[in-house]
Amino acid sequence: EVQLVESGGGLVQAGGSLRLSCAASGFTLSSYPMSWVRQAPGKGLEWVSAYHTDGGGRTHYVDSVKGRFTVSRDNSKNTLYLQMNGLKSEDTAVYYCRPEIEVPWGQGTQVTVSS
Repeated sequence: EVQLVESGGGLVQAGGSLRLSCAASGFTLSSYPMSWVRQAPGKGLEWVSAYHTDGGGRTHYVDSVKGRFTVSRDNSKNTLYLQMNGLKSEDTAVYYCRPEIEVPWGQGTQVTVSS
């Protein structure tokens, strides 16, 4: 069964850190470009970060998180991570991981940053 399970969210004060995890099953995560996307209250989906499949581990970030967020991948655990430092109130959202194939959405993980 193809499944994505996001975890690691929580309530944190501004300036704090969280590490999100995205555990994949039913497909090999490293075979596809992976992204983190988020949805803030009352807003649409926003792309946050991507981890590409080329051997160099090339990554991209939306400007608003550059220098604060780091995406990484553990192939042995079939898991994608998002290390979030220097969190701001505008980072409050539900975070999802998505591969570049059509798979069911995970439940997401809620990140709430208090100012």
